[in-house]
Amino acid sequence: MMLLALGWSKDRIANAIHCSVPTLNRYYFSELKARSLQRDRLDAWRFEKVMAQAETGNVGAQRLLNQMIEKNDMMQTAAQIRDAQRKPGKSKPIGKKEQERQDAGRVADGGSDDGWGDDLKPGLHS
Repeated sequence: MMLLALGWSKDRIANAIHCSVPTLNRYYFSELKARSLQRDRLDAWRFEKVMAQAETGNVGAQRLLNQMIEKNDMMQTAAQIRDAQRKPGKSKPIGKKEQERQDAGRVADGGSDDGWGDDLKPGLHS
């Protein structure tokens, strides 16, 4: 779980514990499935240990705790900025076929200045 928290690949973890990747997948499936949680657990454990030392009056631990809190706050602010930049009304990217349908609809409605004018509108020719 610690190696997952450090971001190691399955190959690297398998090499470290002297097994094959299929064996790793078979016996550590649930741990591998929770890969994204492991980093959070490691960070929480680190905060807990540093906090305990800071409470005893360890000045170095107090400084480290302040640095960890500042880093955490910066990460949260960056995440909030990223979320704010993603506009809630903005749609997901569309595929080629849907883009072609939308483009065709704009041409047929005359909303595109592509040189076709009213030639593609039915019933408008004299």
